[in-house]
Amino acid sequence: MRIPPRIATGIALAAALLIGGPVAANAAPAPVATHSATATVAAVGDICLSELPNEAHETLDLIEAGGPYPYPQDGTVFQNREGLLPSQGSGYYHEYTVETPGSDDRGARRIVTGEAEQEDYYTADHYESFDLVDHGC
Repeated sequence: MRIPPRIATGIALAAALLIGGPVAANAAPAPVATHSATATVAAVGDICLSELPNEAHETLDLIEAGGPYPYPQDGTVFQNREGLLPSQGSGYYHEYTVETPGSDDRGARRIVTGEAEQEDYYTADHYESFDLVDHGC
């Protein structure tokens, strides 16, 4: 579990005060990670558009066209609860189903889009890992 820097600094200060250890009066604040729309987190790999399965291409075409989508969950806000994608505000990411041949439900494959142009992430394992789609190859 990752603790936000402000909370971690507060915990360290409280622990030092309770234990009686020294506290540096002018200690530098913990660095805060920032991400641009095109930055990737270490947990995000990349994949060439040409390497995506055909069903992912169909999903990207539907997204580009604005639907209609095969599942009511398509287009809903993706919460990024796993914390694998760059941290963004609520509503930044949306998820779409990538059909899985032979599956009798939605399957594990998804495209998650960000607000930046061509910011598309592919997961084949239901959000355990993501690859940023490289539209240039």
